[in-house]
Amino acid sequence: MDSTSLSIGEVAKEAGVGVETVRFYEREGLVPEPGRRPSGYRQYPPDTVRRIRFVQRAKELGFTLREIRELLSLRVAADKTCADVRDLAVAKLTDVDRKLGELARMRAALASLAASCTGEGPTAECPLLDALDVQGGSDGDR
Repeated sequence: MDSTSLSIGEVAKEAGVGVETVRFYEREGLVPEPGRRPSGYRQYPPDTVRRIRFVQRAKELGFTLREIRELLSLRVAADKTCADVRDLAVAKLTDVDRKLGELARMRAALASLAASCTGEGPTAECPLLDALDVQGGSDGDR
């Protein structure tokens, strides 16, 4: 390998991740398998750091590893356009909105339960615990 190649430790440090993360991304196909020195040590091309940072930013936006693989493949697919990337982003946004709705419902239910409890008396008479113990609730067994 040439002198511009990086060890796994150098890649991890420059990308701001752990060595195990680099290995994991390699196993998951998010980072191409690098060449190896005669000693067996991995030697990554410098653009691996950029790719790992891309993966990290996409994860921060809520993209799954499968979706990130798809985003990475869109970058090199000659028959794809920015509209394909936008479609993935819009689908993710719809998913985030759905999750926000679920969190808002959870928050309202939890606020109502917390308000029902004065914090006085034994736990055997706690209205919050009693409400959680109701059989056959609307959410069933989760």
